[in-house]
Amino acid sequence: MNTDRIEELRKKWLEEESIAHIKGWDFSHIDGRYTEQDDLPWSYEEIINRYRTPDMKLLDFDTGGGEFLLSLGHPHKNTAATEGYPPNVELCKETLLPLGIDFRACDDASNIPFDDDTFDIYINRHGDFDPREAQRVLKSGGIFVTQQVGSKNDRDLVKMVLPEVEEPFPDNCLEIRKKQFEEAGFEILEADEVYRPIRFFDVGAFVWFAHIIEWEFPGFSVDKCFDKLLKMQEEIDKNGKVEGTIHRFLIVAKKKA
Repeated sequence: MNTDRIEELRKKWLEEESIAHIKGWDFSHIDGRYTEQDDLPWSYEEIINRYRTPDMKLLDFDTGGGEFLLSLGHPHKNTAATEGYPPNVELCKETLLPLGIDFRACDDASNIPFDDDTFDIYINRHGDFDPREAQRVLKSGGIFVTQQVGSKNDRDLVKMVLPEVEEPFPDNCLEIRKKQFEEAGFEILEADEVYRPIRFFDVGAFVWFAHIIEWEFPGFSVDKCFDKLLKMQEEIDKNGKVEGTIHRFLIVAKKKA
């Protein structure tokens, strides 16, 4: 790879690094530049709707910008949500509160700002959770539904650029989490776990992604990882893509009486 191309790539990647910000959970900036094979054997939305009825009190913990929550069409008077990421907290205040949704800022899944036995259904997609706190805020017979990003998520990609970084949440896998729920007084109704490919077609998209998912790529920067990014570029030049693996699991649990 000649010097001119290397400098051109450095400039492009630094530009991606400088604009790597997100509001809500919007990855449209890299649409068409990567694919995430989320052909999961379950539908998170369909599973929620299987258990949800309009009269239920529903909590969406770590709601992001509230986009998915609003898509459910649950009656606003029976809906509550939390979020801890400051830009999304402000977005939720602007979008959810005027609708009558009980939104509260919270960044601690072990200290949810609602009373005991408040909710009939507690949903959580890719957010933090504490089974014992879920048990506290759910009514008897209440349902907890979570789709999680597992501990092995993107690990092959992380190793390409930050080989020394360890798994940030090593206990976040199906078997360990199921056991925690059972110990907290839940019956497991449904559970599944899968691995699927994630592919990047240009390194700039990966740079943007790695900055957004900073908990998986701690300390990542173009300057720090430049030589490894060049190797990634060589892989894309040769094969048209660089590929990693996503890790997802699902748990549906019922609070015992």
